[in-house]
Amino acid sequence: MVRKVTIGICATIGLAGSIAFAKEYQDYTPQKGLWRINAVEVDPNHVDDYLTGLRKSQIPNFEVLKAHGVIDSYKFLVRTGYNKGSPNVLIQTHLTSAAMLNPDKARDEMMQQEAFAKFSEADGKAAVAEYDKYRTFIDNGLWSEIVMTR
Repeated sequence: MVRKVTIGICATIGLAGSIAFAKEYQDYTPQKGLWRINAVEVDPNHVDDYLTGLRKSQIPNFEVLKAHGVIDSYKFLVRTGYNKGSPNVLIQTHLTSAAMLNPDKARDEMMQQEAFAKFSEADGKAAVAEYDKYRTFIDNGLWSEIVMTR
């Protein structure tokens, strides 16, 4: 019995010694900026309605954010298939830097005015009221992109 325990301990120590730890910038490289990803569950009968609404309400806002250098990319992903309680629409925006999350009153007010000139505040409220009939936010997170070394 003692011999089996000793062999087990030696094997564990041997395995622990052979575990390789990933090294940042050698095995992988973090990329600049952050992805903000909103995961949304949309009633499968209303995904087209939701995407049509986002085209009118979100894309003008995203274009304002791009024009001011806050984001440099955005995309929408739609899941094929449906699983209740899981997201089937992802709304992704790429912030050029984590610093873009910091408030900047002049920039933020200017962007808000530009966004409302393209899609009014009243239109925005009406769109949200419509969306809320068939969507549920599942997650909203900031993600860092990592590129693995070959």
